[in-house]
Amino acid sequence: MEKVLTRILNQDIRITGSGRTDSGVHALGQVANFHAKTDMEPLLLKKAVNRMINDPIVIRDCQVVDDGFHAQYDAVSKEYHYFMLNREDPSAIGALFQWHIRQSLDIELMNQCCQAIVGVYDFRSFENTGSPRSTTIREVGCSEIRQLEEDRLVFIIRANGFLKYMVRNLMGTIVLAGQKKNFGPGV
Repeated sequence: MEKVLTRILNQDIRITGSGRTDSGVHALGQVANFHAKTDMEPLLLKKAVNRMINDPIVIRDCQVVDDGFHAQYDAVSKEYHYFMLNREDPSAIGALFQWHIRQSLDIELMNQCCQAIVGVYDFRSFENTGSPRSTTIREVGCSEIRQLEEDRLVFIIRANGFLKYMVRNLMGTIVLAGQKKNFGPGV
């Protein structure tokens, strides 16, 4: 995107994204900003970028914002949707966009786990080791498992921010609970 914007606007463009996603995760509604000296209308810029970009990226909205706006630090919340296919047979369609889980899941138990993480907590144990961050405290506003179809589920989590691999590690733990795996004595 930076190369395309640099070419369109004929100036060096550096983009600030609202955050990064883990490998294999696809962002919907990712917010980014950049600074440029231009009179080009946002709608025209959006159309030009969408025509020139080769990556699987689509600009859905483009707006002029205050110079002080920062896509990462001004974000109010971020939301992940983690899709699961819960049946014996995998699916050829959409296989790259969902976790195939063969064992049956106790969705009610999984939602109990989801409710336990709503609030302000230290999520240090769910991050990747050695991750740079100022704090491991995050506020989760929403966490739930929804059944989309008989065998399709989605884990939805919204927070003021996420640690590296936090969602992936939370999802793995919630699925283990849904499979009624034993976490050890007294648990």
